[in-house]
Amino acid sequence: MKQLKVLAQYYVDLLVKLGIVRFSMLLALALVALAVVVQVGITLVLEGTVQNIDIIRSVFFGLVITPWAVYFLSVVVDQLEESRQRLSKLVSKLEEMRARDMRLNRQLTENIEQLNSEIEEREKAESARQQAIKDLENEVYQREKAQLELAEQTALLRSFIDASPDLIYYRNADGQFSGCNRAMEELTGYDEKTLKGLTPWDVYREDIAEKVVETDQQVFDANVSITYEQWLEYQDGRKAYFELRKVPFFARDGRHLGLLGFGREITERKRYQDALEKASREKTAFISTISHELRTPLNGIVGLSRMLLESNLDDKQRNYLRTIYVSAITLGNIFNDIIDLDKSDRKRLSLHPTSVDFNEFVTEIDNISELMAEQKGLRFELERVTELPDYVAVDTTRLRQILWNLVGNAVKFTKQGCVIVTVSADVTGDHADLCFEVEDSGIGIPADEQDKIFAMYYQVKQAGENLHAVGTGIGLAVSRKLARLMGGDITLDSEEGEGSTFTVTLRVPLSEPGEAETPALAPVENTLRILLVEDIELNVTVATSLLESLGHQVTVARDGQSALDVFSPDAFDLALLDIQLPDMTGFDIAATWREQYVQLPPLVALTANVINDKNSYLANGMDDAISKPISVSALNQVIEQHALSSTTMTDVETASDPVPSRPIANEQAERLLDMDMLTGYVALVGVDPVKQSIEMFESTMPEYIAILDSNMTARDQGGIVSEAHKIKGAAGSVGLKHIQKVAQKAQSPELPAWWENIADWIDEIKDGYQHDLDVLKAWLDEQE
Repeated sequence: MKQLKVLAQYYVDLLVKLGIVRFSMLLALALVALAVVVQVGITLVLEGTVQNIDIIRSVFFGLVITPWAVYFLSVVVDQLEESRQRLSKLVSKLEEMRARDMRLNRQLTENIEQLNSEIEEREKAESARQQAIKDLENEVYQREKAQLELAEQTALLRSFIDASPDLIYYRNADGQFSGCNRAMEELTGYDEKTLKGLTPWDVYREDIAEKVVETDQQVFDANVSITYEQWLEYQDGRKAYFELRKVPFFARDGRHLGLLGFGREITERKRYQDALEKASREKTAFISTISHELRTPLNGIVGLSRMLLESNLDDKQRNYLRTIYVSAITLGNIFNDIIDLDKSDRKRLSLHPTSVDFNEFVTEIDNISELMAEQKGLRFELERVTELPDYVAVDTTRLRQILWNLVGNAVKFTKQGCVIVTVSADVTGDHADLCFEVEDSGIGIPADEQDKIFAMYYQVKQAGENLHAVGTGIGLAVSRKLARLMGGDITLDSEEGEGSTFTVTLRVPLSEPGEAETPALAPVENTLRILLVEDIELNVTVATSLLESLGHQVTVARDGQSALDVFSPDAFDLALLDIQLPDMTGFDIAATWREQYVQLPPLVALTANVINDKNSYLANGMDDAISKPISVSALNQVIEQHALSSTTMTDVETASDPVPSRPIANEQAERLLDMDMLTGYVALVGVDPVKQSIEMFESTMPEYIAILDSNMTARDQGGIVSEAHKIKGAAGSVGLKHIQKVAQKAQSPELPAWWENIADWIDEIKDGYQHDLDVLKAWLDEQE
């Protein structure tokens, strides 16, 4: 059927294409040919032969039928074409309708989809609205809750601020109070509501307000935090000392809003600091007084023994006297160590190099060291291994002090054998490298102790023997400090049981002979009339003998009033004034004379104290100052400079002040307490201030322990170290040596296995500090 439709369509298309005439001719030919073929075929089948007439009949038949066929086909074709056209139109309409339907369907689909989308959006919007309502309700709830919590926190913070004993306040950029805590209300006498809007001028006394406003302005001008201390006054007149801190604060946009102020009362700390300062002043006065009292008999021993050694004595007397002389020098050397220790702590060690005959200096060391060794039955040798320079510039007092310390120790710790001092010098250019080696055959020093012997107060212990480094424990420490101050050093080479060798090295400049090398008792050509104002009989004897041996006339006044009564400017060429007299000071005498007279002889101060700064003596009316015991060279120098030639004053030789050593306490106290510190402290300020410090320590320790425990619970290493450091300082301030050492370990996290041991150390502090305090209190009771 499909093929027939295709053939019919082909026929119609061919007719349309060829037209009716050509198609008729083509169809006629086709029909004639078909008729011929059919006729021929039938004739052959029926008759077996084909005649011409048969062909003619076939052609004629084809020609006859052609017009009818053409007409029929034309009609059919026309009908078909018309039907086709109608069908095409119908198809077109159908296509249009279909297209329109498709558009409508598509539009409908889009409308449906849009509607569905709108429905979905509306559902979402509704859902969002419902959620928004819920969120809004939750936000309202949270805001209400936050406001409630904020109110609670504000109230809690306010309670904390009000509960704080520290001052807390706010001031705006105009310097007016904007708020404060209860502590500030108690200080000013105003409640917060009343205080708002007031300035410091309205609240404080004028002198206090002036400093408050001044520091406020510093914060406002520089936009920096400041911390300072100031006395403030309560409304009831009670004064308190505060540490105040002021911090600027700003709005988010950078506007300066004002300042926050914090104040902590430190009145007790201030009192403690004042007490310490007072104790320091009292210590200085104490040392000065003790120095004067102890130096007086020592001056007599040194001076008289020195003069007697130059008199006619038999050998036995001379040996005894030399022993006295060496002992006095040794005692003076111990005094020097103690005073130098004090000056070292206060950074006041100084050098006074002068030109010295080095060979004569070495000979002096040889003589005195030999005397020390002879007293112990030891052999002494001094060897000059190189040629020595003639003159060098060095502080001989300090160098002598170092060498006597080393020789004294060598003699002290050598039972039998010898002590050898070797001196060498390497001269290069205008300097000499000096080397002193002090070798002994004594007990030696263990290897593990050798790096500790130069530490302050350290004493070497000899295992298995009853030999140990008794003494002050400061000689080597001071000696090394002096050597290093002089640009050199002290080193050690020792083996236990085989002796020790201490080596002192110094680099000093070469020099020429100076005036300081005046012969010890060379009398001057001019006889001077000298007024000696001195109250100690022994000092009077020594000084008078010395001055008279120099050829001078001496008049003695035993107190200040006697000096004022006997004095006239024309009667004396020189006045030597002791500073500490029974009724007044030498400064008082000088001031009185300078008020009464225009012309005066030189006024020279005599003092048993160390002369660190002559300017202080000059400022108090003196022309010069020398130390006791009186040095011949220093005295000659003063006489030549002032009484004879009136030249410019130069430096003079000084002596150091002695400090008494402490008694040994019981074994437990020695082990647990810092006896050196405590003994000195009690000697200076008495027992009561120490007990007050103990009370303060006992009141603060529970708080330290509580914080330490909380830090241990939190495993806060920084907090543990911080509190341990506080405990170490607190324990050290009251002399709890054992607790201080344990706290030192607790504050040192770099130690091996620190975390493994820290709990034990803290327990040792907690369990042991009260026991150690009991030992300290018992010791203090013995001192009263």
